[in-house]
Amino acid sequence: MKKATHQQTKQHNRDLVLRTIFAHDSISRAEVARVTHLTRTTVSDVVNGLLAEGLAEEVGRGESIGGKSPILLSIVADSRYLIGLNLGQDKFIGAVVNLRGEIKEIVEAPVHDDNGEKALELVYQILNQLTRKKLKPIVGIGVGAPGLVNTRDGIVVNAVNLAWQDLPLGQLLEKKYKLPVSILNDSQATAIGEYVYGGDHEPDENLIVVNARHGIGAGILINGRLFQGDGGGAGEIGHVVVQENGELCRCGKRGCLETIASARAVLQQMKTDSLDDVVSSFLAGNTKANTVVTKAGHYLGTSLANLIGTLNIQKIVLTGDMTRFGEKWLKAVSASMQTGALSRMAEGTKLEIGKLDYRACILGASAFLLLDDYSLLFNEEN
Repeated sequence: MKKATHQQTKQHNRDLVLRTIFAHDSISRAEVARVTHLTRTTVSDVVNGLLAEGLAEEVGRGESIGGKSPILLSIVADSRYLIGLNLGQDKFIGAVVNLRGEIKEIVEAPVHDDNGEKALELVYQILNQLTRKKLKPIVGIGVGAPGLVNTRDGIVVNAVNLAWQDLPLGQLLEKKYKLPVSILNDSQATAIGEYVYGGDHEPDENLIVVNARHGIGAGILINGRLFQGDGGGAGEIGHVVVQENGELCRCGKRGCLETIASARAVLQQMKTDSLDDVVSSFLAGNTKANTVVTKAGHYLGTSLANLIGTLNIQKIVLTGDMTRFGEKWLKAVSASMQTGALSRMAEGTKLEIGKLDYRACILGASAFLLLDDYSLLFNEEN
């Protein structure tokens, strides 16, 4: 193994300190040193650089535990901006996000058909508007795209509803906007968004986030890091067959989870285009709506039981349009999950509704870009 160069060690220490400051609303230099196991001198040198870059600031004094009160540090939220895109809805949504995940500007555009060229042009239109905003500097673009995605190479391998096949989206956007770009599956981006910004999740936690909307997908975090599998498609549960000889799926198979448990499937079975109407009917006790939605919850719960048996991750968060059906739907999901998994494993699993909506994908896509490479925040000469 090669020994790290001085520059590599310096960058590692800088990223470690920055990551630690990010994780706290405010923190002292001494506490940063304790958390990172770096010397106080090293931490002080790194912090001086962050202050000079405008990335961190001193925000007052903390409580004294003997001696002088420590000076507290915090990230300057509006010192840099990222763009996050959610391409997994019936409309494309893009936003400029600051370093604390606050959405500063947002642009939406409806997607009317499955024309791949038009869909790509729509992405350009949104990014053109966002990059012209006064918020500067923008340091990167994160994209949550539907379907199978090769994150390493920035390729959308297969997005059926957008008619994208092996689209080198990352390369196209980097060339056009001269910014670092990351592309990941929208459900995986949603998982990161919920993990980082969606509530009380522990550092290095294991977590599954299931995004149940027109399609169904899951994002899996192990020890706080996104697990994508060998081919990048880990969590693609929507296209696993759960009903033999069932309804024809968009992917060409029959009986996929998506054909029974998704919002699209519910609308088709209720013969309507309005999810609002179905939600109202379900909550009012309509018999047909109750049967369709409860069945959807049952099959989703069965798939969650398989995830529990495979991964034994004890915290599962549900997001997406199907969560609008509320507690009764959640109980159907939970009951099926409990029945389908080994009882002791299922009993130890916590099932909850996510805290964010479509924003989870936007925030997760931008956060993934940042967590993957903190160096994009710095001037090149540093």
